[in-house]
Amino acid sequence: MPVDARDALKVENLSRSFGSRQAVRKVSLRVARGETVAIMGPNGAGKSTTLRMIAGYLEPDEGDAWINGASIQSDRTRAQLALGYLAEGAPLYLDLSAKDFLAFLARTHGLRGGEAKQAIGRAAEDAAITDVLLRPIETLSKGYRRRVALAGAIVHDPPVLILDEPTDGLDPNQKIAMRGLIKRMGEAKAILISTHQLDEVEAMCSRAILIDGGRIIADSTPAELAGRTPGGRLEDAFHALTRGEAAA
Repeated sequence: MPVDARDALKVENLSRSFGSRQAVRKVSLRVARGETVAIMGPNGAGKSTTLRMIAGYLEPDEGDAWINGASIQSDRTRAQLALGYLAEGAPLYLDLSAKDFLAFLARTHGLRGGEAKQAIGRAAEDAAITDVLLRPIETLSKGYRRRVALAGAIVHDPPVLILDEPTDGLDPNQKIAMRGLIKRMGEAKAILISTHQLDEVEAMCSRAILIDGGRIIADSTPAELAGRTPGGRLEDAFHALTRGEAAA
């Protein structure tokens, strides 16, 4: 299927069921380079399942996703090389130091020698983990582990990022720093971010996709979504739309 060159990420009709429960129903979306898009919804709405299918970690029942022009179904290796994926509760090799963990991931993306060293330094600085690079990951706090996982997602400088609850476990100052980093990266990359923090959506995202019952029920700017309720607040619009009280 042809992919518009402006769409660094394109998703068409992704669906997935678990037994008799249909978790995701024909989800389609696009994210252009230079765009940061939020995917929001109540618990169990299908957000993480959608992100896992896009990233190739979960097989869809139907549909496909194209990452930088490569199909996650028919050209998975090339698609995943163009993707940085920060999963919710991303697994880490706890016995490795943060530096060795990043070096391992750099090698899996074909980076060697000075190129790998430079990539590790850039990712560590961006994720604000330079002060713990030599420490075993098992000794780090939850916030630092989350930042190590983020550094791993960006070490190969991918054009597309999928971030599932990126500020989970971070303290208020770390959250501010993470938002700033995502906003900076969003100037050059296509970013799809799942978050329950609606203030993050308003601060970082040019569009917000609302998913409920496995379907997309709204896709608009945060300001336009907020304007669909009398109070003009995104939180009110979120609750009204997921209860079917506002026009999608």
